[in-house]
Amino acid sequence: MSADTVIYTLDLLGIAVFAISGALAAAEKRLDILGFVLFATITGIGGGTVRDLLLQTGEVFWIGNTAYLWVCIGASIATWFLAHFFESLRKLLLWADALGLALFSVLGTQKALAWDAPLLVAIGMGMMTATFGSLIRDGLLGRPPVLLEPDIYVTAAALGAVSYVALASLGWSQEAALPIAVAAAFALRSAAILFDLRLPKYQPRGGPKP
Repeated sequence: MSADTVIYTLDLLGIAVFAISGALAAAEKRLDILGFVLFATITGIGGGTVRDLLLQTGEVFWIGNTAYLWVCIGASIATWFLAHFFESLRKLLLWADALGLALFSVLGTQKALAWDAPLLVAIGMGMMTATFGSLIRDGLLGRPPVLLEPDIYVTAAALGAVSYVALASLGWSQEAALPIAVAAAFALRSAAILFDLRLPKYQPRGGPKP
């Protein structure tokens, strides 16, 4: 299997996983089937759309290849029929979101590098690809944005992006670097979910109030 085929397959998988997380969020709000399709699509392609627009790639990825849209639609319909089998949609949503985060943080970085973006910009694009779909989803549904949750989220996306850039800079092939970077991001996000890992919050210095 060629490197391009591997990346494309992982890209579709990431879209499907994030689309499922969007549909699960719609299930929590008890929306109709069109609501499932809408939020699955927003979550699945939102971050990548922003990335392509900022990188000025010439064509947003899902316009040139409608397979991404069909994946979102298929994932939303499947979730519509299967979501009621799960006792805790919240927990399932967390894990679907974690896997999508890990995949897109790395794939977004890889795509930015393919467009000759500077390393720091590529890392930012990877983080944006992984987080903006969820941010838009949560904002429209009136949910607390997952980005602002106290446990580690954006940091996991940063780890995936930085890991891929570091491995690629060392001359690792895409086939080797991609799964390692994805695993690093997913492991950190999983640890945050399981053990409630959090970054320290800002604590203002004491003193009299003005």
